[in-house]
Amino acid sequence: MRLMTVAQRRELARRWYGQAHAGQREPPGDWRIWLIQAGRGFGKTRAGAEWVSEVARSMPGAQIALVAATIADGQRVMIEGPSGLIAVARDHEEIRWAPGRRELSFDSGAVATLYSAEAGEELRGPEHHAAWCDELAKWRRGTAAWDNLMLGMRLGEHPRVLVTTTPQTNEVMRRVKAAPGLAETFGRTRDNKHLPASFVEAMLASYGGTRLGRQELDGEMLEDAEGALWTRALVEACRVEADAIGKPVRVVIGVDPPATSTGDACGIVVAALLRDGKLAVVEDASVEKASPAVWAQAVAAAAARWGAERVVAESNMGGEMVLGTLRAATVTLPVVAVHASVGKARRAEPVALAYERGDVVHAGVFSALEDELCGLKIGGGYAGPGRSPDRADACVWALAELLSKQRGGREPGVVRI
Repeated sequence: MRLMTVAQRRELARRWYGQAHAGQREPPGDWRIWLIQAGRGFGKTRAGAEWVSEVARSMPGAQIALVAATIADGQRVMIEGPSGLIAVARDHEEIRWAPGRRELSFDSGAVATLYSAEAGEELRGPEHHAAWCDELAKWRRGTAAWDNLMLGMRLGEHPRVLVTTTPQTNEVMRRVKAAPGLAETFGRTRDNKHLPASFVEAMLASYGGTRLGRQELDGEMLEDAEGALWTRALVEACRVEADAIGKPVRVVIGVDPPATSTGDACGIVVAALLRDGKLAVVEDASVEKASPAVWAQAVAAAAARWGAERVVAESNMGGEMVLGTLRAATVTLPVVAVHASVGKARRAEPVALAYERGDVVHAGVFSALEDELCGLKIGGGYAGPGRSPDRADACVWALAELLSKQRGGREPGVVRI
């Protein structure tokens, strides 16, 4: 180090391996496709540019494909952007960009050619050693571009493709995630310690837990189940600020007790009738792997917080047991034990229709509950997280109770005990 010049030390300090975080480092193993699926600001573009630069250094004469949603996007982000290929070049490296030919030439003789996913036919024919695909989820004609690219990945002994994207559900993303030889890196916006803390805090405060936030900040690919009663868009459309609902007129707590204390969660969801006549989900107080005494106390605490006037508890596992457990926890308000006489989907359908009509709002963000709601399918079946939609069932019970009182009727498929 003492023998280095100041310029050499400065250049060494800027070397990528000293700055990259774990999610930006190439994974080990004999992978064919490396997918970095992460939120905005994670450092995907920098990781892609550094990876391509290293390929160019280590493979003189390499033919590299750069594929973006459009040529303008590729030039602005992948080539000339603040984390693009020109910016990450080392001080002694001369990078030559020829916009007319859409070619970036490296000192080693390697050449990177920029392609647009809008013109995927241009990838039919050219062969490549390596490729970098940026923001693949934005590719409107992504399937054709991806297929033509992969058919041309046949130069060298081990051609590789890096995909950097904030995820969205589409056919090309499904194709990539199902491909053989895939290595995946997942990351969130807040994983990048170089971002201003004020920016991260503001983004989490505004979008944390919402569909947009989970996709754009946490890098999750949120896909609607085929035939789902609730869609992500439907849930997002009904969201309001928690402090905007005012004082509830009536509060009911839905409970879906677990069969054992080591199995499923105990679903505990608080719903309210508002002064404008709408219904609101106001809290998900569910508890995981709790004994009867613990989940009963959680119900009692939620009832006290919200001034609930009734608890509606599913009693398929035994009505007397459920009632006795709740009363032992000093739940003094009326407890109604209900038994589902038909499947989950049938009793959820009227509640889903109330969402469609705009009669139900979510006062805040309830990610775990919303994931389960979006897993309930028309005609029966469940395609959400976990073995059972405990939170969703509790939500349905609470909202169904409020709906039945509004209309003076009885919700379908329910036998009161």
